[in-house]
Amino acid sequence: MATKKKWSNLILSATLIASLLAACGNNGNNGDSGSSSQNATSGSSSPNAASASPSEEKIEPLTLTFYSEDVNPNWGNYEDDIGKVLQKKTGITLDAEFAVGDAVQKSALIASSGDYPDLISAKTSISKFVDAGAVLDLTDLIEQHAPNLKKLFEGQMNRLKYSESDQSIYVIPSYDGINHQIFEAGGGMQLQHRVVKELGYPTIRTVKDFENAIRAYLEKHPKDANGNPNIGLSLIADDWRMYIGVTNPAFLSTGGSDDGEYYVDIDTHQVTYHFRRPIEKEYFRWLNHMNAEGLLDRESFVQKYDQYKAKIATGRVLGLIDQKWDFDDGQKALKAEGKLDQAYGHYPVTLSEEYKHTAFWPTGFTGGSGVAISVDNPDPVRTIKFLDYLASDEGQVLVTWGIEGKHYNVENGKRVIPAEVNNRKVNDAINFQKESGIGNYVLLSGHYGDGVKDSSGNYYTTRFPEQLISDYSDVEKEVLSAYGATIWKDLFPKEDEFKLKPWGALWNIPIPSESDLIVLEEKLKNITWKRIPEAILAKPEQFDALWDKYMQEIEAAGVEKAEQLRQELLNERLALWGS
Repeated sequence: MATKKKWSNLILSATLIASLLAACGNNGNNGDSGSSSQNATSGSSSPNAASASPSEEKIEPLTLTFYSEDVNPNWGNYEDDIGKVLQKKTGITLDAEFAVGDAVQKSALIASSGDYPDLISAKTSISKFVDAGAVLDLTDLIEQHAPNLKKLFEGQMNRLKYSESDQSIYVIPSYDGINHQIFEAGGGMQLQHRVVKELGYPTIRTVKDFENAIRAYLEKHPKDANGNPNIGLSLIADDWRMYIGVTNPAFLSTGGSDDGEYYVDIDTHQVTYHFRRPIEKEYFRWLNHMNAEGLLDRESFVQKYDQYKAKIATGRVLGLIDQKWDFDDGQKALKAEGKLDQAYGHYPVTLSEEYKHTAFWPTGFTGGSGVAISVDNPDPVRTIKFLDYLASDEGQVLVTWGIEGKHYNVENGKRVIPAEVNNRKVNDAINFQKESGIGNYVLLSGHYGDGVKDSSGNYYTTRFPEQLISDYSDVEKEVLSAYGATIWKDLFPKEDEFKLKPWGALWNIPIPSESDLIVLEEKLKNITWKRIPEAILAKPEQFDALWDKYMQEIEAAGVEKAEQLRQELLNERLALWGS
């Protein structure tokens, strides 16, 4: 392999410690970087042709370095089934580096290094690369070499533009699928199936219902079969997961949509640091009460993520407030051991019945986070054609369904996952992903969302109601049936119960690197991450005084200025998107 790039050396040690992936090296291309004559990434639109033999034309191999802020411990280094097909189809492989630890800090380090990976997926940190002049404007590359991407984003090109003042396209959005419909309710609050079954399927609608179910089950079963104490509710607060497991649920369960650390009024578009909403104080008061009652895991604010997942895998944790993608490794371990009644159901729990859980509040296509091509990329034309192939019908089916005849079959014109393959996907998910590559490549390029059908009448993705149901265990189906539902989404308020957010999501708007907002929000985060756990773990009689102190501290730290700057970003987004 050629000499490693400087940026790789900056983050190599962290990656090796985490045992994630091979460090990003320089690409192995032969120096003919400007030529596109060797490309075989034309983007066939045949949805069932993923396993077809590659072109007879010789395809020169090209290795591109790739950096992503999101971790992927199941990445197969292109040795998985799909990776091998992509190599044959395109000649391109990715030498991938996934952030470990503070991803935002790592992105800042790379952006300031002056030596960049060939492909960059930096989420909202992309602004650091834009300001450093590190990424290419993709407008002409898309127009000239990417017919599938043009087709995919037809009518949405405004949402690919960076800002009102800089209307370049720096990123191929990949975190939000076009025309995406959410079918899976992976959030809300979670209870083990055995809890609701034993209690006769009580109504689980408010935090009081949730609390009562946990208390009643613990009173009957304080310990597991091995004599270890069962745990009522465990939270995850390790690093950025503080957002997912502790702070975001405060607005989701009190009528706020997900706009990161801010609440945006749907009618007035006014921006407020969401912790300043008085009703959220009452949500955190409830967590304080859960702690005082002995129903909250004492290790919630000290446990590391691996410890949290391992604890879930023991089956002792009755309740969670998290997202499925975050706790699912622990749940998968339970399923692999046949402990199906200790897996979790998802419930639309809010502070009181006057609020609707906002998990399905529609945003429209949000654009934003995705993949950029750096100025150091040796062959931007071939790279955009690679991304274009992934956005073709053939490419999308390949990365989401897998290889026909191995991961799915076509029966009477419909793609069907064989029972034995589906069993592995559900009950041996980690190993299956590593071997097959399904799930490893979707975020590399633009794609249609769940619920969209291709020209053959099949869904582009495998996440649609019929397939979700086939993934459920008999225990899960029994619980859903008892609640009059077929999928968990049936229990939640539907999209049409909310107004469409014309700005997408506020958290998805990049912050200019010179903005005072960066420093302000870091200050606010540090205060919040200190004071929220302190308030939750305090004696109930101390809660109000601690909350007042927290409010005073964020005011002194400039929360109103932060709100003003976020308001300006929101107003610019609304203008850019034509609202």
